[in-house]
Amino acid sequence: MKTAIYAGTFDPITNGHLSVLTSAARLFDHVIVGVAADNNKKTLFSLEERTKLAEESAAHLDNVTVKAFSGLLVDFAKEQEATALIRGLRVVSDFEYEMQMALFNKDLNEELETVFFIADAEHSFISSSQIRNIASLGGSIDKYVSAPVARALKAKYGRTEEE
Repeated sequence: MKTAIYAGTFDPITNGHLSVLTSAARLFDHVIVGVAADNNKKTLFSLEERTKLAEESAAHLDNVTVKAFSGLLVDFAKEQEATALIRGLRVVSDFEYEMQMALFNKDLNEELETVFFIADAEHSFISSSQIRNIASLGGSIDKYVSAPVARALKAKYGRTEEE
């Protein structure tokens, strides 16, 4: 069985992430969404909240599971017996960073491959930071995230469902 890991902060998981995840789920027997605890970022949602939102958002994908992890991604991949890491590309500027990370991961574990997926065009501009910004200012985010994430963001920013 070929297992891949799609790791990230997912603060929060967006429809862009889900686009990449759906593509990966078509190609791999099992995909683990690895929600990173150690990310050098100040997150809006706790690790538990991010993990729960990823689980709820990916519930329609039968061969996908969600697990929180800390430490090096290559160590988590080895623990999960994964053979590949999934990375999403939105725009050309993502490639330089992602290529560098792929080379580091390959150097740390030569048996681990990185597979790049391009998000669907309608999701290629979506970023979690922009979603948080729009939500914080009261803008509509419903078309950019799953319903559970939209509800959670509205709750974080003290907005009601009607707004």
